[in-house]
Amino acid sequence: MRAEIQNVVEEIGKSLELLAQRMDRDTADHRLEEYNARAEDPELWNDPAHAQKVMRERQTLVDQIATHDGIKQDLADNIELIELGEMEDDAEVVAEAEAALKALREKAAQKELEALLNGEADANDTFLEINSGAGGTESCDWASMLARMYVRWAERKGYSVELQSETAGEEAGIKSAAYKISGHNAYGWLKSESGVHRLVRISPYDSSARRHTSFSSVWVYPVVDDDIEIEVNPADIRIDTYRSSGAGGQHVNTTDSAVRITHVPTGIVVTSSEKSQHQNRDIAMKALKSRLYQRELDMRNAAINEAHEAKGDAGWGNQIRSYVLQPYQMVKDLRTNYETSDTKGVLDGDLDGFMAATLAMDVAGMSRADAQSDD
Repeated sequence: MRAEIQNVVEEIGKSLELLAQRMDRDTADHRLEEYNARAEDPELWNDPAHAQKVMRERQTLVDQIATHDGIKQDLADNIELIELGEMEDDAEVVAEAEAALKALREKAAQKELEALLNGEADANDTFLEINSGAGGTESCDWASMLARMYVRWAERKGYSVELQSETAGEEAGIKSAAYKISGHNAYGWLKSESGVHRLVRISPYDSSARRHTSFSSVWVYPVVDDDIEIEVNPADIRIDTYRSSGAGGQHVNTTDSAVRITHVPTGIVVTSSEKSQHQNRDIAMKALKSRLYQRELDMRNAAINEAHEAKGDAGWGNQIRSYVLQPYQMVKDLRTNYETSDTKGVLDGDLDGFMAATLAMDVAGMSRADAQSDD
């Protein structure tokens, strides 16, 4: 076996070791038997919320076992094919198996990153808020471009997307929008997107075709699980109703059904502008609890807390990522230095490379911190 391919095999092996470690492969089969027994117990469904939690945990374990064992089997099969091809001097078989191993290395590396999404709320659904910043109409248009980008990304992942609220810009785009994105590890992937995003382009709203810089901020926080209790003192909140603003037309809201909840001690404000005021109160209260939970997570995790504090206002000096469309094409993350010239792909939702780079950096940083604390 060539040295290059031997290195590929070793890299896949390291990924397999991490996958096995993260799920404790030695006990996984026994734990799956226990989950199966619980799933077959009709009394489990007396508490639907708890039953759904158990079934999600079971499916996660099923997927982890299938991923690890599938990669392990593919690795063994292709190694065997290379050995047979070399014995029979069949270069075509060897080449096909080597190509398959290289593809398997990429898959194993991706699954290794996903296995690192084991934070307290990483597996949860997530709320995503986008707010326009410095730049007027340009910024509102940029905010709408970001909203489209994240919706496209979520659809690529097979996640469901619900628009919670939206405020239209005065001339174009949006001033703000809030989404609920549902799917396994939605929060874990998106949490690294919190921060200020900067756009540089020739403005379509400038008759002189000058280059403009605009900013919008993104904030991501997890949907709180049903079994996580977050207490909100009614005396600490102020609830306002108002008429929601939209693009107009036959669906424009003509009643004061939109709801804004302000948590006075923290200054947290959440809104919802569906058609039903009762529904909006429920949505907004869930969002408030999630925000308070995120705040608690931030207070426990100094690294995450620093990232949120560094986000600051949506303007110069606070951006985490720059999207340059003129005079050259480049999207660059300023935390990891990960970059690409495929700006169209990124704006169409191709964000996994940026998210993976940030996740790998965070994991490496935590590993260094753990090593230092052991010294």
